[in-house]
Amino acid sequence: MESVRFKSEGLHLSGILQIPERTTGGKLPAIIILHGFGGNKEGAQGKWATETFLNWGYVCLQFDFRGCGQSEGVRGRVVCQEEVRDVQAAIDFLLTREEVDPSRIAVCGSSLGAAVAIFTAGIEKRIAAVIAQGGWGSGSRKFQLQHPLPDAWPKFLNMLAEGVRHRETTGESLMVSRFDVVPVPERLRPMLQDGLMEFTAETPLSMFLFQPESVIASISPRPLLLLHAGNDSVTSVNESISLYQHAKSPVELYIIDDADHFMFAESNPRVVQVVSHWLQRYFPI
Repeated sequence: MESVRFKSEGLHLSGILQIPERTTGGKLPAIIILHGFGGNKEGAQGKWATETFLNWGYVCLQFDFRGCGQSEGVRGRVVCQEEVRDVQAAIDFLLTREEVDPSRIAVCGSSLGAAVAIFTAGIEKRIAAVIAQGGWGSGSRKFQLQHPLPDAWPKFLNMLAEGVRHRETTGESLMVSRFDVVPVPERLRPMLQDGLMEFTAETPLSMFLFQPESVIASISPRPLLLLHAGNDSVTSVNESISLYQHAKSPVELYIIDDADHFMFAESNPRVVQVVSHWLQRYFPI
C-alpha cells in the first residue's frame, strides 16, 4: 500500500495505490476505483472493491476527486466534467508505474462514480474495461425520478436557477444541502457519514446536464458491466436499463434483487459472484 499524489489541471489529488503480492514478474492489469457523490477513497464501497480486486490479483488505485477527501480543490465543488478529467489524470499516473500493464487499465465506479466511469470510457480509449454500479445515463431524468412529488421537482429546478442567479450577482457559489440534491432514505444515511454534506450549486447543475448514455456506445468493443439494485432507493434501476439500451456489445446488465444502492458495501455473495465471473471472462489477470 502506497499513499500517492498526482496532478489534475494543477490540483494535487490524493490516492492510495495497492499492488498485489505475486510470485512471478511481469506487468499487471489495474483498476481505478471511483467513489460516489461527495464521497472519498475511504468509503465502504471503494474499500470493498479494492480489497476484493486486490485479492484477485489486480493493481488498485483509489483516489479522492478534486474538492473531496484529502484532494485539493474547492470543497464541495463536484462538477462531473472535472471528475472526468481527474480520471484521465489517474490514468496518466498509472502509466508511469512499472507494475502496471499500460494496455489493461479498467475503471470501476459507484453511483456518480459509475456515471463518470461510463462517460470517461466513452471518450477515453485508454480505458480497457468498465464496471458501473448504481449509475445513471441522464442527469435530468435521474433527478426527476429522485424528486417525484408534485412540489419537489419545481423546488429542485428553482434551486438550480437560484444557484445561477447567486453566482451572477455575488460572484460566489451558493451552497446547497446534499439531501436537497439527492434524497437518501434515513436508513442508508450512515453510509454517508464521512462524506460531504454541502455542495456548491454548480454541482447539481453539472449533474443535471451530464449525459453518460450519449457516449456509452463508444465504449464498444471494450467490455462493460452494469450492476444495479432492483429496488434501489436512491437511483432508479431504470437508469441502468437505459444505459444498457444505449450501449453496444459486449455489455452485460445484472439487476440484483436483494441489494440496495450501496451494494458493494453489503458483502452480497451474488454481487461477488457476478463481478468475479465477468472479470474472468472479459478482464482476466
